[in-house]
Amino acid sequence: MEAGSLPLELWRMILAYLPLPDLGRCSLVCRAWYELILSLDRTRWRQLYLGYTECRHPNWPNQPDVEPESWREAFKQHYLASKMWTKNAAILETSVCFSLFRRRRTRRTLSVGPGHEFHSLGSALAMSSLFDRILLFPGLHEEQGEIILKVPVEIVGHGKLGEVALLASIDQQCSTTRLCNLVFMPAWFSPFMFKTTSGHVQFDNCNFENGHIQVHGPGTCQVKFCTFKNTHVFLHNVPLCVLENCEFVGSENNSVTVEGHPSSENNWAYTHLLGLIRSSPSVLPTEDSLMSLDLESRDQAWSPRTCGIVIEGSQSPTSPATGSPKAGSQEAEVGSDGEGVARTPDSSDGGLSPSGEDEDEDQLTYRLSYQVQGPRPVLGGSFLGPPLPGASIQLPSCLVLNSLHQELQKDREAMALASSVQGCLIRKCLFRDGKGGVFVCSYGRAKMEGNIFRNLTYAVRCIHNSKIIMLRNHIHHCRASGIFLRLEGGGLIAGNNIYDNAEAGVDIRKKSNPLILCNQIHHGLRSGIVVLGNGKGIIRNNQIFSNKEAGIYILYHGNPVVSRNHIFKGSAAGIAVNENGRGLITENVIQENQWGGVDIRRGGVPILRSNLICFGYSDGVVVGDEGKGLLEGNTIYANKGCGVWMMSSSLPHITSNHVSYNGVYGVAVFSQKDGSGESPGGHVAQENFGEDGDATLWETELEKDDDLLRRPIATALVESNTVNHNGASGLYVQSSELLHVITNVIHANGDRGITVAQSSQLTRVANNSISCNHQSGVKVEAQCKVEFRGNGIYDNRGHGIITKGDSTVIENDIIGNRGSGLQLLPTSDTKVIKNRIHSFRAYGIAVQGRAKALLQENTVFQGKTNKTIFQQISNNQECIMQNNKFLVFKKKESWILSSFLHCLWPPAQAPHTSAAPTASEEP
Repeated sequence: MEAGSLPLELWRMILAYLPLPDLGRCSLVCRAWYELILSLDRTRWRQLYLGYTECRHPNWPNQPDVEPESWREAFKQHYLASKMWTKNAAILETSVCFSLFRRRRTRRTLSVGPGHEFHSLGSALAMSSLFDRILLFPGLHEEQGEIILKVPVEIVGHGKLGEVALLASIDQQCSTTRLCNLVFMPAWFSPFMFKTTSGHVQFDNCNFENGHIQVHGPGTCQVKFCTFKNTHVFLHNVPLCVLENCEFVGSENNSVTVEGHPSSENNWAYTHLLGLIRSSPSVLPTEDSLMSLDLESRDQAWSPRTCGIVIEGSQSPTSPATGSPKAGSQEAEVGSDGEGVARTPDSSDGGLSPSGEDEDEDQLTYRLSYQVQGPRPVLGGSFLGPPLPGASIQLPSCLVLNSLHQELQKDREAMALASSVQGCLIRKCLFRDGKGGVFVCSYGRAKMEGNIFRNLTYAVRCIHNSKIIMLRNHIHHCRASGIFLRLEGGGLIAGNNIYDNAEAGVDIRKKSNPLILCNQIHHGLRSGIVVLGNGKGIIRNNQIFSNKEAGIYILYHGNPVVSRNHIFKGSAAGIAVNENGRGLITENVIQENQWGGVDIRRGGVPILRSNLICFGYSDGVVVGDEGKGLLEGNTIYANKGCGVWMMSSSLPHITSNHVSYNGVYGVAVFSQKDGSGESPGGHVAQENFGEDGDATLWETELEKDDDLLRRPIATALVESNTVNHNGASGLYVQSSELLHVITNVIHANGDRGITVAQSSQLTRVANNSISCNHQSGVKVEAQCKVEFRGNGIYDNRGHGIITKGDSTVIENDIIGNRGSGLQLLPTSDTKVIKNRIHSFRAYGIAVQGRAKALLQENTVFQGKTNKTIFQQISNNQECIMQNNKFLVFKKKESWILSSFLHCLWPPAQAPHTSAAPTASEEP
């Protein structure tokens, strides 16, 4: 064809009248003609495809309005698939006349119908030869006996789909057969419309109504563009079967059952089917980003303040780097108990800077040999600042969700699993308006790609050591769970969209162990994922959101690995671990849930590590009645309730967490049992598990191998956490059990650093840094038993320690607090031993009323020359003082040693001055 001979538009118009064989021949003329034939894709090729009675729209039934990328390619794929059943056709018998020449016997076409060569299908089959074509003309063809296919034939309905109906029970005993453009209905004597045990059968563009289809291994089947109305497809031990672009409607039981391990014996079609599957377009992911998610986050940088414990007259390193208050700025007023504190206009959220003095004093320094040992860095501690409305948070790379393609590239085992084909392949099918979708049992294998399951009782059930691979399916509006695994079921569930189901989106029970990867599980009427009854599984890189109950619910010895998921906007808890549930929960983003981000109760023993739990409408983490577990290295940020709400009787281990900017307490410890078993922020509702018996039955299935990561502890432990900028106290204790609070940094909280409201047994507070809190560093209420040892209590706006209870204060640094260093109120019984105490504005130690106290071997520094070091309101004989040092500061002079009772003893006991501080003892 010469370029200037005719316009291309005219050539396209001429070629549009050619039939398919002539188009193929024209494409072989030259390169220009080949490209011209290809350019007819949206016109002539589309017309040829849609006019072909043996196939339907290439995207039927799920997306019939979406055109394929190429109509010609879709036509080619269908044509190759339609000829697959003849791949085993050998050269038939040759002519006896010429031994040097062989010819193939031409296929005959046998017509069946009124006025045609044969009146019934049975009579036509009796006269058919290998690979003959039997053409059924419009009408109802009913066979009174079972039809046995003994030779390979093709049975095709003439006319439009629905015009030819076949009432028969067919038993295939030949190597291959094809049935096309027929409506199948069961015969009166058997519900089975078709069955085969060893051969290959191919169904194209057929309807099946109210019957069964049965394929036994090593038999195989290929089903395409078929509709199944209340029809059950039973596949037993099949090595490979393909169901593609089919619709399953109104099933009264399972639509497809895959039972038994794939047969090791393969028929001739296995290799050809496998090649056809691998050559056809797949729904395996490419460079996509299925898991794109706009997180509400914050991008303000924040770094925790250090406590180097160097107190200077100009500025404390524990304080924020702000200038001195202006002259005339409002001073903080500390009441007798240190609770009524006014905030200066220029003060920062970090706490009090002692540079507020307006006199020109020499900037002398106490250099103390105490080093604060904060917790090791935790996730998110370096990038979270004050929560700002409308701002966003920049997640670290370890918390950003990967696409399915990226995850499969990283996990080679998952990639191999996603690429494998064994048993039954169900692709681009629609399951709707029935009871069950796909049921895989007894070591069965099934792969499901790009299907839609809707308005069913359940979509997929996998039990008894079976394996499923589910890629890019849509599962919604099921009346029970979407995907259900039990009795050691497993496989890969990846890239699916699971939503609006009445029960859990994915239900894992009885030692099932699937890999759940990169799914969207949302808007469920109950939980997103449920793991119970010794169920396991790896739940990774999923979006789980807007479910009415917990995003992930673990109970009855469920023990999954939950990592790198985004769980948000749930109507209950993000993750709930109850009823002896376990699990390793790591590197998840849990945010904006109505109840606790993580809720642990009733024997739950999870490991919660390196998660970001933020912006919740209640508490960050709730450890309720009988809840246990390890909380390590989590960032718990900007929740409206407490950062951690826990019951000390449950013996939780809270360590190395970053708890900041929460609305109420940073960490709240309680011991009383409330009637509903819920925290102030809510509770977790029970799922419906009646399908597998009473809940108590799960208790008999205990795992014998305990996780080595769970080390037993005898007391509740709050250790090595950073607790700062919370709305109320950093740590609030109302407990009747033992509690250890060790090596925490409690900083700049909106109320006190630590409040002990109830502690009938000993609460041990050791080696903590408590600084810059808006009221007192520590307050102990009456009848509480507390031991303070080795703490640094600095720059708090009230007193350092204020106590009404039974306290032991040993070897602490109580420095630079706005109120008194130590305030002992009536009813208190306190031992104060070997502490270093200093207050810039008030007394070092203040004893009020008939407080009982032993003050021994303390070093107390005077803050200002017009204030005394020690105050005692009444002559209390129960206040015993031994071997204390009191150092008085004189302006422009050295420190001098003063009697600790300078204001109480007669002048004969005046202090002895010297050039440098020296030790002295009280009488």
